[in-house]
Amino acid sequence: MARFYPALDARHRAFIAAQKLFFTATGTADSRLNLSPKGMDSLRVLSDTRVAYLDLTGSGNETAAHLKHDGRMTLMLCSFDADPLILRLYGRGRAVRRQDSEWRELRPQFPDLPGERQLIVLDVEAVQTSCGYAVPRFDYRGERDTLARWAEKKGEAGLADYWREKNRRSIDGLPTGLLEDER
Repeated sequence: MARFYPALDARHRAFIAAQKLFFTATGTADSRLNLSPKGMDSLRVLSDTRVAYLDLTGSGNETAAHLKHDGRMTLMLCSFDADPLILRLYGRGRAVRRQDSEWRELRPQFPDLPGERQLIVLDVEAVQTSCGYAVPRFDYRGERDTLARWAEKKGEAGLADYWREKNRRSIDGLPTGLLEDER
């Protein structure tokens, strides 16, 4: 059955480190809810009450928009191997960008990945575990390199153009805060 914890413990940290996939969920009172899969070794535990992930360029920037306007966020990880478990992290999130002082502190903790857009930091307010008995078993076969190849082909200037065109507003029209310093 589900159990709540006030912070991450050693078992939770080990579980997070072993996962290849996690999901983020955000929304505002007036927006669509957004649920996004993430991978590519982009998630780090910063402390017992703080995690972050390196956010890569995507077709939208819903998470950043929702966090700018509401802040609520849930990260979910689930086991696809023999030991079933679902781990949810509930809290308040925010985007950290290159121009932010926190970027210099946090960015070195992540691998170099093409298309990096921002860091998403979650201040964890509650940790929940549940059984995961109905989650199917899958075998990890490797990372996809499609996004990395796409970002490398775009280059820095091409990514900046893409962000201006596709990542400055959510699908509901909310500003994401990306490239705000260009105004």
